[in-house]
Amino acid sequence: MLAGVPPRRLTGSVSLLLNVSLYFRACGPSPSRTPSGTLPRKMANKGPAYGLSREVQSKIDKKYDPDLEDRLVQWIIAQCGDSVGKPKPGKQDFQQWLKDGCVLCELINSLAKDSKLVKKIQSSAMAFKQMEQISQFLGAAERYGVTKSDMFQTVDLWEGKDLAAVQMTLMSLGSLAVTKDDGCYRGDPSWFHKKSQENKREFTDEQLKEGQSVIGLQMGTNKGASQAGMTGYGRPRQIFNN
Repeated sequence: MLAGVPPRRLTGSVSLLLNVSLYFRACGPSPSRTPSGTLPRKMANKGPAYGLSREVQSKIDKKYDPDLEDRLVQWIIAQCGDSVGKPKPGKQDFQQWLKDGCVLCELINSLAKDSKLVKKIQSSAMAFKQMEQISQFLGAAERYGVTKSDMFQTVDLWEGKDLAAVQMTLMSLGSLAVTKDDGCYRGDPSWFHKKSQENKREFTDEQLKEGQSVIGLQMGTNKGASQAGMTGYGRPRQIFNN
């Protein structure tokens, strides 16, 4: 209410101004603007993990193998060439080396025999571009033959959530390349073990019929079985005393 003016004498314009003034008082002070005149963005404050989250992350970090890191770095350089560079030893440098997805895409393309599995490899400083490049590698690795259970998630690498999972995917990829033995693998074959391969067997109809009449040894045997000396059903057992 304006000072010195009775409520009944307020005109429509003055009443409107009063309502607007009371509205802005209730909303509080307006946020300060940046020098460019725009409102500042609210950034997510991602602090350190505590409690159970920290304990889980600590267990994941312990799975990371520094010796395996050295072997993977050697293989990637041997497979792709010196143009991919070489990171300093350590988990953080290993992550930064692979984080934008370009080295990984170069790796999967070097294993393709006929055509490139990733058509376009482009380095970028933008986060969504880097994560998209990592996703392209994961899709190409699955088409190459790596099982989904051996795949890491994009955030495992980009955010460093689980670099041990990244190592597992690369190990599975290397093992698959050694097993295929199609001339695309470069490096020491002893770095990875060969995967077991499927061994299909074909049987004729006669062999399958014969197999149905065979009783497996784990089920026992009916050889030598006889009903001699058995009494009829329902009759008492005869006991003779000498």
